[in-house]
Amino acid sequence: MNLMKRYVTGGALLGAAVGLSAATPPPNIVLFFIDDLGYGDLSITGAQGYLTPAIDRLAREGMFFSQFYAAQPISSASRAGLMTGCYPNRIGFSGALSPQQTVGIHDGEMTIAEVLRQKSYATGIVGKWHLGSSRCFLPLQNGFDEYVGLPYSNDMWPVDYEGNRVTEASNLPNKLRHPALPLIDGNETVRELWTLEEQSELTTLYTERAVEFIEKNRNEPFFLYVAHSMPHVPLAVSDKFKGKSKQGLYGDVLMEIDWSVQEILRALNEQGLEDNTLVIFTSDNGPWISFGNHAGSTGGLREAKASTFEGGHRVPCIMRWKGVIPEGVVCNRLASAIDILPTLADISGAPLPEKRIDGINILPLLKGEPGAAPRETFLYYFGKNNLEAVRDERFKLVFPHPYVSNESPGKDGFPGLTGRESIALSLYDLRRDPGERYNVLHLYPEVVARLSAVAEQAREDLGDDLTSRPGANRRVIGDASR
Repeated sequence: MNLMKRYVTGGALLGAAVGLSAATPPPNIVLFFIDDLGYGDLSITGAQGYLTPAIDRLAREGMFFSQFYAAQPISSASRAGLMTGCYPNRIGFSGALSPQQTVGIHDGEMTIAEVLRQKSYATGIVGKWHLGSSRCFLPLQNGFDEYVGLPYSNDMWPVDYEGNRVTEASNLPNKLRHPALPLIDGNETVRELWTLEEQSELTTLYTERAVEFIEKNRNEPFFLYVAHSMPHVPLAVSDKFKGKSKQGLYGDVLMEIDWSVQEILRALNEQGLEDNTLVIFTSDNGPWISFGNHAGSTGGLREAKASTFEGGHRVPCIMRWKGVIPEGVVCNRLASAIDILPTLADISGAPLPEKRIDGINILPLLKGEPGAAPRETFLYYFGKNNLEAVRDERFKLVFPHPYVSNESPGKDGFPGLTGRESIALSLYDLRRDPGERYNVLHLYPEVVARLSAVAEQAREDLGDDLTSRPGANRRVIGDASR
């Protein structure tokens, strides 16, 4: 973090806090949501073999959140949490939806786009959606004016790890269920993608459409959601960046994503919008490290994607809003992607959804208010509805549960070996041990009791399959077949 000038530690800002004026117009909002980007994948968090200068610039001019958490450590659930401000299991989401599933975001849930539309924001998304691929679940039916991208992950296609079409004789029979990747514009499929060469066009396509959206809506407030399909495997990169990094294909892909950020920031500047645009940059979950050199880095955190250990849930997050967010700050307070919706509602003056959400307004952190700590705890859910851990500012209590461990990485687009392990009740001091290596359960019985009480309250509210608790306040996912 040597690029940072000031720090928020223990709630105190060393430097002047910046306040919101009553005359400040509602900002434009650009939200980058990168797929499978690891905590250690940026220059400022230790990446090697490539640089991310545009993203570094965001950090120099804004705030880096060191304790920021995805809603769940896997794609659809994570995106459901981001878009609705809810723990995904509250609204019936788990895992990563496949093309064959007829479920998706319920029409009774409000997305960020629908919240901001209440204040006349133009809304657009480029990239991966993954909240249901039936027409009724697509972005235009959920608050967005424009959409171009893939409805789900870029590996959900009938193509093997070498980039060849899967046949009946293949050892990947599950791939045969999938159609070609549909590139959707609005509500219509405009193209089918069958090759990695075609996927290599996606980052550039998303970037060009994002810039067009900014130029078209420069005279009104807008919300632009940039959900890049990369660096989720299979990796694909344009000729502009192929072979450019010392990290191989993964580094090339990250360089292109950084270029995309640069182009979008340039568009904001050219349209005179840079000073009144809140830019948020984060990831949906940790890296898919089973794919070895085609995956990112957790920065030393334990395990990775699809795990409630820190490597799966903790992701990099940067926010920049000139004149409001102090520059060059590291915020060590707890925050999550589910907090973005209520924060944007407050910033824009839009009312919150009528239905209960779990996100907390973190605008006091963005403004650098001394002592601000709006989020006191975070719940780590995975599977259909498993409460696997809970943390406060310092400690994380992990409940007994089975998990998939990464035993040996794959190489060049092929996955490695995984195994099944179990963990007993454990307590980790994340301030001293972010890698979750040392169980200090016996040293802090009072902490165990306190966090157990938080978990018990959550079980009453949201349920917990690990302890066979149904929960009183869970809602249902949408189902197009009903």
